[in-house]
Amino acid sequence: MSANTQDLRTQLDQLQESLAVRQSTTHFAHTGVSTMAALLLAGAAGKLFYDSLRTPLLAWGVAALSLGLLVHAFRRYVLGRRALSEELKRFHAMLELRSQLRLDDPSAMLPR
Repeated sequence: MSANTQDLRTQLDQLQESLAVRQSTTHFAHTGVSTMAALLLAGAAGKLFYDSLRTPLLAWGVAALSLGLLVHAFRRYVLGRRALSEELKRFHAMLELRSQLRLDDPSAMLPR
């Protein structure tokens, strides 16, 4: 193996290791869970506002918690989009390295 091939192989190993754990998936999962919890709490707050003669303090607290969860969900969505774009860049770099090393070329695998 030449030094250039060894360097490309090292870069490929590093890229594969960094792509093994996808942070965007975790961010998007947090977004979904936070959004669902916010919608449930918003419904509960709306029901408390609708059913009471006087505005209850609990309803304001639940509404504030629901709004906080929506802000958290939006923040995690933005972080997930950023992480996804970085992961896609690294993935395309990994595919380019694989093509340079001819790892996906079936003719390179045949005996000579």
